[in-house]
Formats: sequence, C-alpha cells, structure tokens
Amino acid sequence: MRFGYWMPIFGGWLRNVPDEDMSIDWSYIRDLAVGAERQGFDLTLIAELNLNDIKGHRAPALDCWTLAPAVAAVTERTELMLAVRPNYHAPSATAKALSTLDTIAPGRTSLNVVSSWWKDEAAQYGAPFDVHDARYARTQEWLEVLSRLLTEDTVTHNGALYNLQGTVLEPKPARRPTVYMGGESPTAKQLISAQGDAYVMHGDSPETIAAKIADMRERRQAQGLAPLSFGVSGYVVCRDTEEEAQAELQRILNVRSSPEAYASYQDFVEGSQLESQVSLEEYSVSNRGLRAGLVGTPEQIIARIKAYEEAGVDLMLLQFSPQHTEMDRFGREVIAAYPQG
Repeated sequence: MRFGYWMPIFGGWLRNVPDEDMSIDWSYIRDLAVGAERQGFDLTLIAELNLNDIKGHRAPALDCWTLAPAVAAVTERTELMLAVRPNYHAPSATAKALSTLDTIAPGRTSLNVVSSWWKDEAAQYGAPFDVHDARYARTQEWLEVLSRLLTEDTVTHNGALYNLQGTVLEPKPARRPTVYMGGESPTAKQLISAQGDAYVMHGDSPETIAAKIADMRERRQAQGLAPLSFGVSGYVVCRDTEEEAQAELQRILNVRSSPEAYASYQDFVEGSQLESQVSLEEYSVSNRGLRAGLVGTPEQIIARIKAYEEAGVDLMLLQFSPQHTEMDRFGREVIAAYPQG
C-alpha cells in the first residue's frame, strides 16, 4: 500500500470548522512536505481549483502549477500528482511545464486529469465550460495530444479542439507521467479505461470499492491494455481510543458551530436531495472522505486500510486536520505499523 496526502491549498478541509490551525503560508506547506517524507508518505496530490470550495469563494486557494515546483525543490522522493483541468490548459503548455518540472524532480511527476465540473468558476476565470459528454471529448483529445508531445519528436495534430503544426517539445521527461483519473459516469469510465493509468475514487466502503474495481478491470481488459492501479480518498480521524475518535467526529459534523456553516448546510441539503446523515457527512468533509471509515484507533484504521488493499486498492489519498499534527500521528502510529507485503 502507498500513502498519499492532499496538499492543503485551501487552508483546511472542514466546512464546519472555520479555523483549523492550518495555513496557506509557504513556510507551513514547505514544512509539511518535508515532514511527510520523514513520516513515510509516498505522494502528494496538489488539487487545482481557482476558487475555494471548502471555506467559500472569497477564501484563499493556491495555484497548483505554481506551488508544485516549489514543493519539488524541497523534497527528494515524493511523487507529485498535479491536478489539471483540460479546459484551463492547452496540452502543449502542460507538456512544456511537465518537461521542465521533470528537470527539477526527475521521474516524480504525475497528473490527476479532471474533467472540469464547476460552471461558476469557469465563468469567473473566463474558461470554456463544456457539458458532460463534451467535457470528456475535450479530455480525450487533450490527452492524445499531450501523450504525443511527451513521446514523439515532432507532432502535427488537426483535431476538433486543438491544432498543432510541426510542434517540437524538448526536453522529454525521464518517463511519461502516470495519468490518474476519476469519474463515475459510463462516459468517464470508458475514457479512463482507454487512456488512464490509474483510477481514483471518492471514499466508499471496501465492498463498494471492490465492485468498482472489478468493473474497471473488466473494461480495461476489453481494451487490451496493461492493468490499472487504484486509489481511494479518505479523511482520517486517528485517536488513542474509539471514544476520543467519535468525539472528534461529532465536533467536525457540528453544522451549528457557526450561523454561516449552518446556512450553507441548509443550502447543500436542499440541493443534494441526499439522505440526512449521509448529506451531513458529505457536506462536512469533501470528497466523501468520511465514507472511507478511517475513524478510530490506529489498529482499527490499519484493519480498514488492509480491507481496501484486499479489495484491490494500492494508494490511499488522505486528508487530515490540523494537517501537521495529524500527519505526524498517522506516520508514527499507522504507516510505521502497517504490514506491507
């Protein structure tokens, strides 16, 4: 099992907790990245959103592609998974950025390709916004162009969205970056099985994840391609006792902690039409992080991660709060004790 963490570009992950004792200052992120290698983490996912969807639109959100070279320069072995949304980036510009980043962190860059979902953000930032199938059509062509630029000497491409004439891209990266992708629609799964290297999923039970993996393996096999690898997101609450872990869980689920949080939750419920307890958990922590069930003692969390491994998962993508303190605890009490192999 490999362990990854979400870089805290938003200053926190909890909608009901205004101050999580986390910072977007470079000194905080630098120390976090350096410490993560010592704690045993293998990878960091640097998300890409121009607006803060956790703390509100006017709260800060750092840029992935500016932050990544700085993190690369202060780490030695961490895989840098950079999120990229094709409607915000030309494939040629992304390929050039990757080839340059590979000179700073050889063989350590990978992509989390996200077919953009946030219409209001695209409108604010002047980016094209495609409806569902058109969104994946853009991603498909974007990936085709990117892959050719990273592997071929000269590229000419005349497509529906991108046109390149005799494009030369040097230097080439040491290896083609791994392409991680997520999505649950049939269109998304078809694209991922054909052009992705790894399938990443929101939090869910090991049984649900096992069924999703079986489906994707079947789709991949039909493509005649090498097997996919699989990742799952989760939010961790690790404490010495189960009672302490449950007390922390109740704290982060408390939507009445502030009038603003409660009003936001009411809007979420009206828009989501989800069963109440599920909606409370999904509102409070993003990416269905609490569905992963990583709440309890170190021994309980290790058993849960082992169940994911047995389901076919080989990467856990984790969120913590406050991140410095909780990643250090997780490294000492879970990663160091996890039975690898």
